[in-house]
Amino acid sequence: MSVRLADGIIHVEGAGEVADAEPILAALVDDHASTVDLSRAGRLHSAIVQLLLALRPRVIGTPSDPFYASHIVTLLDTDKGSA
Repeated sequence: MSVRLADGIIHVEGAGEVADAEPILAALVDDHASTVDLSRAGRLHSAIVQLLLALRPRVIGTPSDPFYASHIVTLLDTDKGSA
């Protein structure tokens, strides 16, 4: 997977591995207002999911993996009142 930062958006691309959680965390620590774009992501390691659930950044886009698209994005959607 690739994690890149552009214009305040953290772009997550491809399959997320455990090592990819660290650059996501670093980017979110640097700028708490960053948005995470999952539109080019596939599967995500549980470390990445846990990080997103713990820090609750604004998340846009939907991963291509059907499980993550239907279940994980729902958990991350804070606008719908999810815990």
